Amino acid sequence: MGKLRGFMEFDRQNEGSLAVEERLKNYNEYTIALPEEELKNQGGRCMDCGVPFCHSGCPLGNMIPDFNDAVYNGRWREASAILHATNNFPEFTGRLCPAPCESACVLGITSPPVSIEMIEKSIVERAFAEGWIVASPPEKRTGKKVAVVGSGPAGLAAAQQLNRAGHSVTVLERDDKVGGLLQYGIPNFKLEKNVIDRRVAIMEEEGIEFVVNAEVGKSYPLEKLEAFDAVVLCIGSTTRRRLPIKGSNLKGVVQAMDFLKKQNKVVSRIEEPAEDLTATNKDIIVIGGGDTGSDCIGTSNRHGAKSVTNFEIMPRPSEVRTEEHPWPFWPFTLKTSSSHEEGVERNWAISTKAFIGNEKGELVALKTVEVEWVPIPGERPQLVERSGTEKEWPCDMAILALGFTGPEATIPEQLGLETDPRSNIEGKKNYQTNIPSIFVAGDARRGQSLIVWAISEGREAAKQVDEYLMGHSMLPAKEKGDLPSV
Repeated sequence: MGKLRGFMEFDRQNEGSLAVEERLKNYNEYTIALPEEELKNQGGRCMDCGVPFCHSGCPLGNMIPDFNDAVYNGRWREASAILHATNNFPEFTGRLCPAPCESACVLGITSPPVSIEMIEKSIVERAFAEGWIVASPPEKRTGKKVAVVGSGPAGLAAAQQLNRAGHSVTVLERDDKVGGLLQYGIPNFKLEKNVIDRRVAIMEEEGIEFVVNAEVGKSYPLEKLEAFDAVVLCIGSTTRRRLPIKGSNLKGVVQAMDFLKKQNKVVSRIEEPAEDLTATNKDIIVIGGGDTGSDCIGTSNRHGAKSVTNFEIMPRPSEVRTEEHPWPFWPFTLKTSSSHEEGVERNWAISTKAFIGNEKGELVALKTVEVEWVPIPGERPQLVERSGTEKEWPCDMAILALGFTGPEATIPEQLGLETDPRSNIEGKKNYQTNIPSIFVAGDARRGQSLIVWAISEGREAAKQVDEYLMGHSMLPAKEKGDLPSV
């Protein structure tokens, strides 16, 4: 371990951040890195547990005590090698992952857990700054060709692993830029797009071909997939959940992904702002309390909204871990994001009953009712409205951040792929669909999930594709954690 009893000597420290009034002036990332000496101390808080539960908390199986020890002892290049052995893109997870590893940290039973996510981000940014992360094309090619459909984190991970195995990989992306939801679903203040571009540039140097504006089944004919020896579908879970109530077609009721995608294109100077997707001087209500809702809140504040209100149908979570979610499981506790800190009125246990419009068909208000969840033994809790709690809220734009219900049906239907009861593409334990040469990974297989799960699925699917093509695979399995050369 890095420092004996370091967890007793050093308190947890997080990244700093610009003041709210400063960061609302633009869409740039606003965090401030800790000095190197403090980062080393944070690594020294790791207890090097006999059973490091952080491993099991992380879907990638990151070797967290190992890179914490390397950071504490100033061996940053070694820390980068350890981190990249299990995670292709720590610059993404270090910014966007909710850090289930920290929830499973043994130190977290009695004290604030180790700042694992911050250390991860610090390692990879140091590695990029020092020039340690460079293209590493395979020594030889297998002659096999693989198409990866979708360039989100699952697709990028699958592509890089398959390329390392020596296959010729083509990534097909339906949008005009690579990255999937990383590119157009995540605001720049959480992930500046040059972070994606620098990694993609390295992957291109390694021999991976990226084809944009290629929507399989539409602009990119399905017949072209026949030229590949295997196909990996990483198309995400992009069917947006609707709110089928009165007034849902009014002007001013918008989907979160339309709102966020437009803003990202405006920031990237690809498109001009549009009045119907701009929050400036408007009363905004964001329906949905997850990460996407939080992103809409932060974006609305940067637009200069008149007011921002957030509705969540679930009750307000506890601020501490409860008996229902004991350590080391993920605790469903109250999450206050940076966007919440920037200004929002949060409301829990509230349901939207109707959207109210004017004679022009424009949204002017929302009608809501308070609800409660009544437990029923052996069944899911029942949602019950509380009488006498109806209320109208002035609203110029309602943003629906209600999550997703599965991949869009076009590709599964056209290819004849089997789906599960939740409309996800059916992928066996080896990620193989009912068509042997077609594999599936990420949200399209498991449903809407975390970025760290997407990368894990992409890596694991790549190994299975490699075995299908070659009869065996030297790609690392999650439980191996083989280290590359430093």
